[in-house]
Amino acid sequence: MKVHQIQVGNMQNFTYIVEDETTNEAIIVDPSWDLVELELIIKRYNLKIKYIVNTHHHFDHTLGNEAMAKSTNAPIIQHEFSELKHDIAVKDGDFISFGHSKLRVLHTPGHSRDSLCLIGDDKIFSGDTLFVGNCGRVDLPGGSAKELYHSLFDVLSSLNENLIMYPGHNYGNSKTSTLGNEKITNPVLQKRTEQQFIEMMG
Repeated sequence: MKVHQIQVGNMQNFTYIVEDETTNEAIIVDPSWDLVELELIIKRYNLKIKYIVNTHHHFDHTLGNEAMAKSTNAPIIQHEFSELKHDIAVKDGDFISFGHSKLRVLHTPGHSRDSLCLIGDDKIFSGDTLFVGNCGRVDLPGGSAKELYHSLFDVLSSLNENLIMYPGHNYGNSKTSTLGNEKITNPVLQKRTEQQFIEMMG
């Protein structure tokens, strides 16, 4: 599974093209701005886009959905709690398959009700649930510090520490990390009670 990580727009967003190298089938994760760059990668590697996947519904992760769906004929996948237009709804434990590759859906609410992470092939696409050195904010509609606490400590913290993390924004001191490294260095993943976490998140 080959990952094309593209920084787009003025909010330091990452869009991803995740490619199954044996078949050239691929998915696009969170298209928003700078779609010409995506088109160039698709053309350069002769990729067939099977799905467009959103880690959550916020505009800076979904702005390019319609244009990319039109240019690739790929259906849009979102979590079943998303209220945006999509073609396929997924829930926790579902798999998204392309070529010989597949990614498992983890429902990780907190930043938003419909937030999800994608995990497979020693990689995790963490959207705005977890960044390098931080986590997503909880003060937008549908955000919940309590839910984010459980997503971080019950779900992500129990995963393989060697997973390479690909976040939704370039907010840290590196573009990628590992879950193990984040557990040691990321302030939001340090051991604390749910109440302490809620207070920390304001």
